[in-house]
Amino acid sequence: MPVRTKSVYEPAEPNDGLRVLTTNYWPRGVSKERGGVYKRILGPTRELLHAFKAGEIGWPEYERQYLELMRGEEQRAEIAALAEAARTQTVTIMCMCKDGDECHRSVLRRLIEDAMAGVTA
Repeated sequence: MPVRTKSVYEPAEPNDGLRVLTTNYWPRGVSKERGGVYKRILGPTRELLHAFKAGEIGWPEYERQYLELMRGEEQRAEIAALAEAARTQTVTIMCMCKDGDECHRSVLRRLIEDAMAGVTA
């Protein structure tokens, strides 16, 4: 099944399947129902996100540091669980970013798809 990404502020759709919010803190104005399953551990740290948003680091460095965070044991376990879920249902990874291209959710999507294919980092 597909792994999708979207902003948590986009409307929920029936084909979202399992909605997974991956932020370090809960977004303002978002209900628990809209947020779906909350996996804080899969979000970037506040410091990393702030450095990127403030322009202190560029996308390549942000991506590198986020990938390093996702090498933790708990993070790898969560990624494996989402990969397993994605074998039988659509999984939609969400965060607050409007631009999905330069956002951790696009990197996380790749990690989940790699885990589904048996590729390890």
